[in-house]
Amino acid sequence: MLQMQPPPSLVPSPVTATVDFAAPGVQHGFLRLPYSRDDAAWGSVMIPVTVVNHGEGPTALLTGANHGDEYEGPIALFDLAATVRPEEVTGRLIIIPAMNYPAFAAGTRTSPIDRGNLNRSFPGRPDGTVTQKIADYFQRVLLPMADVVLDFHSGGKTLDFLPYCAAHVLPDKRQEAAAFDLVRAFGAPWSCRMLEIDAVGMYDTAAEDMGKIFVTTELGGGGTASALTAGIARRGLRNLLIAAGAMRGEVTAQPTRWLDMPDADCFAFAEDGGLIEFLIDLGGPVSADQPVARIFPIGRTGLAPIAVHARRAGLLMARHFPGIVKPGDCVAVIGEEVEG
Repeated sequence: MLQMQPPPSLVPSPVTATVDFAAPGVQHGFLRLPYSRDDAAWGSVMIPVTVVNHGEGPTALLTGANHGDEYEGPIALFDLAATVRPEEVTGRLIIIPAMNYPAFAAGTRTSPIDRGNLNRSFPGRPDGTVTQKIADYFQRVLLPMADVVLDFHSGGKTLDFLPYCAAHVLPDKRQEAAAFDLVRAFGAPWSCRMLEIDAVGMYDTAAEDMGKIFVTTELGGGGTASALTAGIARRGLRNLLIAAGAMRGEVTAQPTRWLDMPDADCFAFAEDGGLIEFLIDLGGPVSADQPVARIFPIGRTGLAPIAVHARRAGLLMARHFPGIVKPGDCVAVIGEEVEG
């Protein structure tokens, strides 16, 4: 007789925490996910976590390496976990510097185990792939604990961004306003009202649908972190926690310029592959229909390059990073500078 499987919502998560999220003080431990593999039949994926619990206040869930080749967040969060003192905290910090730990350890955007993109895997499945199991644990255990969520991103190996902190335009305007207040407090050189190409399955969407105050970043790119961008991440992290009421201190005010991404015309895509030459650097002004790059066919000499045109006016806020581009790749993102 065929046995019916319970729906994923009724299957318990296989992830266990070695920390007590309710205990006072500072705890360092792991989220342990069983993972049987060739070199360890009873092996596990071990995701480092720090919990700091002191006093009455909000819970801040702080994450990096949602994509494993983005490093400013892990730098700031490993540093915070190593240096924070309980008496600095007014609430609870849950610090996970590398939420997609397999991808982080491999230096890849997606997991080397199942090629899963964690930021397109929500709400996840407790009986799915490794990446889906991680997403499920965040969806069912960690996000419900949080009041504020800060998820660090940068461009990874394939994109480069003006360093900005961002939140999304939301139907709930009180939730939206609270998020943009924290973006302002973060104090990145740029702040952004962000539009996603595809928000389905994103951590952002999962958090916002629960009513959480969600803030993210794009801090540079190229698969590395600079002293400048790591410094922006460290300072912005503390500023945000202070502004959110989760940490003592005063916000270190920083000047910021605001960008808006009002529609899909912000994005320019390659229709051809080849060697890309940018005609404008990051931060440069762009007019509508202006060529922002050109692509040289590389299969033979003597062919004219193909221009990629901006679909709107603004400034170049992000660009493709590698020198070779493929059809369908995002070449450029044009933002519109607005009043904050």
